[in-house]
Amino acid sequence: VGVLLRFRQDHTAIVADIESLFHQVKVREQDQDSLRFLWWDGSTEEYPQEYVMTVHTFGATDSPCTANSMLKRTADDNENDFDPTTLRTLRRNFYVGDVLRAVSTSEAAIKLSKQLTELCARGGFNLTKFLSNERRVLAEIPVEKRATPSLDLDLDELPVNRALGIRWNIEINMFGFKVLNLNKPNPMRGMLSTIASVFDPLNFAAPVMLPAKQIMQALWRCRIP
Repeated sequence: VGVLLRFRQDHTAIVADIESLFHQVKVREQDQDSLRFLWWDGSTEEYPQEYVMTVHTFGATDSPCTANSMLKRTADDNENDFDPTTLRTLRRNFYVGDVLRAVSTSEAAIKLSKQLTELCARGGFNLTKFLSNERRVLAEIPVEKRATPSLDLDLDELPVNRALGIRWNIEINMFGFKVLNLNKPNPMRGMLSTIASVFDPLNFAAPVMLPAKQIMQALWRCRIP
């Protein structure tokens, strides 16, 4: 089962990712005890050693909020050196470490990608894994910063990749979803499992998912296990 949504064809989209975002954000020394842990090297003759994390970690409740705050702080600290589109992108278009932004022209996308890379670098963040539906934009991105460095822009078809967890067919500029293995036992559990398997943070698939959730509610009211 698939769901497809088309991006505006007259717009150029760029997608990128900040490498190890949480690990680039330091934890204040007075707060490091909240991330204290024991490490045992496996020897029965040694006691476990105590350590603290000095940077934020994946899985900690406060990591996304703190990292997002630091991105906004980076924009605030460099407000006089970058244009409003770049600053707004850093403040409003990041989902944790991923950014997705569409602009009206390829030239604007090239300028945005370069400025955004420089702005993130000033905060200690490495913006990388760039994708775009325009080959001209990708050609201006250093090879090592592309999501697919081996891609031949003159010969290869643009790949299907993920943007904010959603499948993006870059060649035809469409977002899509795949729901696999629909043959699941038990109506209620199978329905819940299928609905939960669709990761859709931007609610693109809401017109399809809402009826499915209504069916699940009906099963619940009928007490069907």
